[in-house]
Amino acid sequence: MALQLDTIRATADRVAASHHLDLVDLEFTGGAKHRTLRVFLEKDAAARAEFAAKAAADEEAGLPKGVPVETLSFVTHEDCANFARDFGTVLDVEDLIPGAEYTLEVSSPGLERKLLRPADYTRFTGSLIKLQTFSAIENNRHFTGRLSTFDGTQLTLDLSAIKQKGKAKKALTAQTVTISLANVEKANLVAEI
Repeated sequence: MALQLDTIRATADRVAASHHLDLVDLEFTGGAKHRTLRVFLEKDAAARAEFAAKAAADEEAGLPKGVPVETLSFVTHEDCANFARDFGTVLDVEDLIPGAEYTLEVSSPGLERKLLRPADYTRFTGSLIKLQTFSAIENNRHFTGRLSTFDGTQLTLDLSAIKQKGKAKKALTAQTVTISLANVEKANLVAEI
């Protein structure tokens, strides 16, 4: 029986919603006896907005200084443990992962989370990101800069937001670069602390 990631993802979405969480990403790695299912979660949009409002009103909210509130997932160890217990039970009862042995890991996506969907680029406009493209732009496939705009299909990076290194420093003459979302191979936030 083959592993059906779409079914597992839909099940994770359903279980996460019951805990007021959103599924950010899910990945299955390894083989034989060393298989791992990693699930990355964050509080749902309503809970994140509530925490952000509390943080804005309370200087002593206990949030890291200098970290943009929107980049925080607000997921606690208790959230992860509760989700893992319920999701693990469903996986086992419905036999969604064939074979007896696998490890379930549940965590937040972290400060340097992956950007996977167009909604991620919209949400994190104004943040520092690092990305790699499928095809080169001005002889470069690796960029780091501030995501200044995203229109749903094209994103613009402000490269002057950070000091460029290596090939990027030599190759790029422009202060901004516009990249098609279809050309983005992988992208993630860069922690600003």
